[in-house]
Amino acid sequence: MQPESTNGTSGRALAIPMAWLCAEYIADEMLRTSSLVESGSLEYRAGRETLALTICLADGSDEAAGLRSAFRIEEWLNLTTYGHPWSEWVMERMADREDREEGIGGRPDPDLSLARSSWRWLRQTELLAADLGDSEPWHPAGPADAVVDECTQIWTPAWQLGLPLSHLAIHLY
Repeated sequence: MQPESTNGTSGRALAIPMAWLCAEYIADEMLRTSSLVESGSLEYRAGRETLALTICLADGSDEAAGLRSAFRIEEWLNLTTYGHPWSEWVMERMADREDREEGIGGRPDPDLSLARSSWRWLRQTELLAADLGDSEPWHPAGPADAVVDECTQIWTPAWQLGLPLSHLAIHLY
């Protein structure tokens, strides 16, 4: 028996986070097929969460249709490229979605709820990664002939490791 709220008459339809679930599926598929890191690892989760967040927030509409079009893939590449202020972009997009959520009568957006949870995990979780000598762990600082000791490791927020994994996974897809 279905809950009463799913029959469309009560105005309180069952909230299913379809945009987030589709974004997470695509992110998982891209990372799995790229074989950059072992699935099930924290690095894999960092990449999947970062890419899913990028995909979900880049989608201007709340529809999942056409998520893998060539235009979308190019957009995701641009958003995850080195030098793009990704974390600021995420915070701006989430603030826009929160404003929109308040504008529709305060009805909670299930996609936004999962995006918030993902962003919280990406910011609060730190992973041990190679110290490449820069605040961005995936882009070495200094002259091109400088030797980087990849055995030296530092703790870095999960999104900073997930971002280059996402970018490479998109390229390899």
